[in-house]
Amino acid sequence: MTREAIDEFRRFQRDKEVNSQLYSKLTVRGKVQVKSSDIQVGDLIIVEKNQRIPSDMVFLRTSEKAGSCFIRTDQLDGETDWKLKVAVSCTQRLPALGDLFSINAYVYAQKPQMDIHSFEGTFTREDSDPPVHESLSIENTLWASTVVASGTVIGVVIYTGKETRSVMNTSNPKNKVGLLDLELNRLTKALFLALVALSVVMVTLQGFVGPWYRNLFRFLLLFSYIIPISLRVNLDMGKAVYGWMMMKDENIPGTVVRTSTIPEELGRLVYLLTDKTGTLTQNEMVFKRLHLGTVSYGADTMDEIQSHVRDSYSQMQSQAGGNNTGSTPPRKAQSSAPKVRKSVSSRIHEAVKAIVLCHNVTPVYESRAGVTGETEFAEADQDFSDENRTYQASSPDEVALVQWTESVGLTLVSRDLTSMQLKTPSGQVLSFCILQLFPFTSESKRMGIIVRDESTAEITFYMKGADVAMSPIVQYNDWLEEECGNMAREGLRTLVVAKKALTEEQYQDFESRYTQAKLSMHDRSLKVAAVVESLEREMELLCLTGVEDQLQADVRPTLEMLRNAGIKIWMLTGDKLETATCIAKSSHLVSRTQDIHIFRQVTNRGEAHLELNAFRRKHDCALVISGDSLEVCLKYYEHEFVELACQCPAVVCCRCSPTQKAHIVTLLQQHTGRRTCAIGDGGNDVSMVQAADCGIGIEGKEGKQASLAADFSIRQFRHIGRLLMVHGRNSYKRSAALGQFVMHRGLIISTMQAVFSSVFYFASVPLYQGFLMVGYATIYTMFPVFSLVLDQDVKPEMAMLYPELYKDLTKGRSLSFKTFLIWVLISIYQGGILMYGALVLFESEFVHVVAISFTALILTELLMVALTVRTWHWLMVVAEFLSLGCYVSSLAFLNEYFGIGRVSFGAFLDVAFITTVAFLWKVSAITVVSCLPLYVLKYLRRKLSPPSYCKLAS
Repeated sequence: MTREAIDEFRRFQRDKEVNSQLYSKLTVRGKVQVKSSDIQVGDLIIVEKNQRIPSDMVFLRTSEKAGSCFIRTDQLDGETDWKLKVAVSCTQRLPALGDLFSINAYVYAQKPQMDIHSFEGTFTREDSDPPVHESLSIENTLWASTVVASGTVIGVVIYTGKETRSVMNTSNPKNKVGLLDLELNRLTKALFLALVALSVVMVTLQGFVGPWYRNLFRFLLLFSYIIPISLRVNLDMGKAVYGWMMMKDENIPGTVVRTSTIPEELGRLVYLLTDKTGTLTQNEMVFKRLHLGTVSYGADTMDEIQSHVRDSYSQMQSQAGGNNTGSTPPRKAQSSAPKVRKSVSSRIHEAVKAIVLCHNVTPVYESRAGVTGETEFAEADQDFSDENRTYQASSPDEVALVQWTESVGLTLVSRDLTSMQLKTPSGQVLSFCILQLFPFTSESKRMGIIVRDESTAEITFYMKGADVAMSPIVQYNDWLEEECGNMAREGLRTLVVAKKALTEEQYQDFESRYTQAKLSMHDRSLKVAAVVESLEREMELLCLTGVEDQLQADVRPTLEMLRNAGIKIWMLTGDKLETATCIAKSSHLVSRTQDIHIFRQVTNRGEAHLELNAFRRKHDCALVISGDSLEVCLKYYEHEFVELACQCPAVVCCRCSPTQKAHIVTLLQQHTGRRTCAIGDGGNDVSMVQAADCGIGIEGKEGKQASLAADFSIRQFRHIGRLLMVHGRNSYKRSAALGQFVMHRGLIISTMQAVFSSVFYFASVPLYQGFLMVGYATIYTMFPVFSLVLDQDVKPEMAMLYPELYKDLTKGRSLSFKTFLIWVLISIYQGGILMYGALVLFESEFVHVVAISFTALILTELLMVALTVRTWHWLMVVAEFLSLGCYVSSLAFLNEYFGIGRVSFGAFLDVAFITTVAFLWKVSAITVVSCLPLYVLKYLRRKLSPPSYCKLAS
């Protein structure tokens, strides 16, 4: 309780710190400082560079010349790249800051929603003639929790508190309770029933004489040691020790245990659900292949592309040299006559140009002087030198493509909202004007851009996207589908690039319809999509690019080890089916010999039924299914589908949304009742990681969001092997042994009390004084019993080498009603022997029965710890002798406590009696009788049916 209270208090302090950050608020009287908790809707807030945005705002002005700024969104969506945001042009054009108060305008915003990637609103200025209406979209918004990366911004607050996007997207994580804790709770309930039953039996045997109910309660108190109150304390301390061991393990550096209550869960996992990008793969893209339909260029033939690009630009320069005005387009003849087969050189040139223009990448120049402020883009000195240029984009694929074009000679040197500059191999700078940009969305799976070449005034619409989205858009061809399949089998992510030349009239017509669609308040996205679709017809296919996402270190051996440990691995990814399948093969998630059953796209109940039946006939094959089909199957045939999927050696779900990932986790928990573990690295994996019994986060390229929300955070995927095989396994086995031993410790003393009471005509008199009872549970036996948390049955290297050992644990045999009953029988046997032995052997010195039985009891406990230990650790030996020493020394001091009952019969424990030979041999005899049979049984069992770890240990 105290530990959780401390955690809560720390959280409260962190919240308070965040809520009392100061921000500048713009008022008619100038700037005022306000706390972030006092910001209200409609305030104008100024946010400096590198400051966190306090609430959801509409972006009105910026200090940047371009009228745009970058923000970092890693705390919101887990992506580490910068996002470009655009100020409302009406307010950006105002001459000074104070003019914001001289205009009469209002913002209309939609009601608060969860989707962080969309926003619909309008900005209306009423005091101009005619009134100005501007449509607001996601690029005019600044969401809370993001950080300004360039310039200073001013925005008007539209949502605060619980209505902000970031708060609406955080689910309340459930408190996770380990399976072991639940099992121990069940056993504790059984012990409580035993306690009540025993007390009732005692009162019945008394014959219900006198105030029997008072006696009943006295017995309940006397036998209350049956209930192991110290169990929770011991286990919690044990968990802290396991967590400390994980964090200190040198083989898995950087591991952090964030939830210290469930380390044992790591030892009982059956399902591991993993993300793909950034978890199994590095999220580092490398450009591998360019395919033009007739020729394909790989890593070793990139120099040919380079020479083609160089040639085509030197030709253009020589043609343009004839007329310096550059008014006549040099290549007009070629583009107006598509019938002629173009030369390879011009096709390569077109393809490279399309790749370098069609993207959302911005080159950023770090100023050499390191002066902060407006030199972020080095506009002052136009320092376009290569060594300090970095690219910022929303996906690593795009950066890989632009870096590749730089390597073949065509470099993107600068970009703002309206223009782009390219540098040719000869150093000439080409300028393009950006007319429209259609960003990538997961629904459309494509992005487009319309640019005007400033030297020739040609308008071109470029587009790139996934093959499924692009194949109906481009002109008929016979190679695209086949080549996409080939690249996907190699494990490459494919993008199709196409273009379409537009005349000025076509573009003007499109622009007017597009602007109109963007201003509509109802079904805006549908109307806009319809207008854009009118352009996306019969586009000229330029090329197909392949980018490789490299696997993390040691992914293959780790997955192999987990599979041998009996863990079923499911891969849940947002990527497309082909990429997911090829990563599943290359990472050996699906072994070479296995078949892969690709679940067809199903949309209704009938199709799902047929497809499930087809899948039922397959044996031992991996399943690949897309998110949409999964949704349909779960809607109609949830139970059947989960049952079939659980029999598969591996399952791959592609195109999964974050909520779907979490849904799959909860389904597995409900249907199988087994323990699940989710591992991911991005903000999109948070819900899955929190839903699983045990969530593991990787600190990846996509930010720290998953690793902060997880129960355990690791640096690399391969560390999970050691975390489960060694630490998880040990934690579970140790806690099981510790829990049962603490129960045994309470049962044995209660048995002795019961025997004592029965001998004395069922009198409800305590056998041991309170102080002895306290000492028994703490100073005399605490250290040896707790030292069981250092016990291990096999060396870590062995556990890693034979992951099959882990498989035994999932059956939960270390702690079950069977093992519990064995411990109960041991306790009853030992308690009986100790008490009867003391009464039989010391009839003459009956006064000393307490001292004798208690000494024998302590010795028995210490010997039982020694019996339970599988591998000795020096601290265990120290603990055993320390406890024995404490007991022996206390015999001399606490003599008055060794009497019986209320009256000590005046018998102070005389040291003379303890040191007699009779005392020593009788105590030894009792102890031997209580422990020897157990040692013999253990020896026989190890000889006749040894557990699997014994075979390895020998």
